[in-house]
Amino acid sequence: MENEFLVDSEYLAPAALEKKHRLENDPSSRIDHMKYLEGMDQIDPSLRLRVMKEMAEYNPSEYTARDVQRALEQETCSVEDLKALLSPAAEPFLEQMARRANRETSRHFGNSVNIFTPLYIANYCENYCVYCGFNCYNHIRRLKLDSEQIEHEMKVIADTGIEEILLLTGESPVKSDVKYIGEACKLAKKYFRNVGIEIYPVNVEDYRYLHECGVDYVTVFQETYDSDRYEQLHLAGNKRIWPYRFEAQERALMGGMRGVGMSALLGLSDFRKDAFATALHACLLQRKNPHADISISCPRLRPIVNNDKINPKDVHETQLCQILCAYRIFLPFAQIVVSSRESRSFRDGITRIAATKVSAGVSTGIGDHEEKYTGKKGEAEGDEQFDIDDDRSLEEMYRDQEAAGLQPVMNDYVYVQ
Repeated sequence: MENEFLVDSEYLAPAALEKKHRLENDPSSRIDHMKYLEGMDQIDPSLRLRVMKEMAEYNPSEYTARDVQRALEQETCSVEDLKALLSPAAEPFLEQMARRANRETSRHFGNSVNIFTPLYIANYCENYCVYCGFNCYNHIRRLKLDSEQIEHEMKVIADTGIEEILLLTGESPVKSDVKYIGEACKLAKKYFRNVGIEIYPVNVEDYRYLHECGVDYVTVFQETYDSDRYEQLHLAGNKRIWPYRFEAQERALMGGMRGVGMSALLGLSDFRKDAFATALHACLLQRKNPHADISISCPRLRPIVNNDKINPKDVHETQLCQILCAYRIFLPFAQIVVSSRESRSFRDGITRIAATKVSAGVSTGIGDHEEKYTGKKGEAEGDEQFDIDDDRSLEEMYRDQEAAGLQPVMNDYVYVQ
């Protein structure tokens, strides 16, 4: 295990510290990450197996400049073309890729860019994911908002003009059960036109219940599609089960959700292969569910509370731009989301090329929107999941996007009774 991921807290009891070290150093102490736990839905694995096979066979170093040129000459981007566009051979062609990506974005989205904000309502977590600030062995201020606090946060956010919200929790079915999340979603529908969730994966019936509570779309990050690497990074908790997480989007669509989002966390493994698997996963899911709204995110590793050594390693902004251009060329209809993990300058640039959705007024902490938006400190606050880079308000983001010749959109979906 890399040293930069592992931090011991002085607050851990000796028994907890011993268990933590055992999980880190003894693979036999961990449960089988490929075996479903009791009660987990198991669905047709065909899509998952196809992605695993294609990813295993993908060798980015095999592609040449001619392969990249050929891919850019095609009217439609094939899976093989995608592999070339994500390879090191494509880096000298970044300007051509950006022009092609811009054409595809303009053709399908015009000059619009959607704006949303996340709202974390709890940060309790039962998983040990070594790179995450919420992990169960990290000593942070834990908090779970009650319904009154949730509604207050929502009102503060809605008063700024935000119309789309993404509700998030730590992955604790005990502290943040499905009913608790559902009640929060019902409150969200009072204040926002579009409601998404980014929570722990659940079964089809749970997604159906959450959809009935008002959820429009579900986002789940696979973190890494490399199952062996996944095993090394997710040492305990339900999140350790790799196939159950992979199939979350498909279960969400089976539960009636209108849309789903996906991503790898770039920097955990070979970022080119992870980017390829993400795009292929999205493509195959769209083919199987042509009615669904599909979106892709592109988060990179960020420092967390108690550990500022975590970074995206070899995934620099140039590589990130290459990935996003390849995504757009391969999936011209998909929403591409660039979060506040990235810098102001990068986000402003990439929305002119490939990205179609950005966050604004962001906090990854719990219960602190009133302080962030008005300067008035709230009664209780919980620690952040990770550090953000771009802290612009909605007003600032809106103004900057307009100045770039783009049209900020607060909501792109209307329900007709």
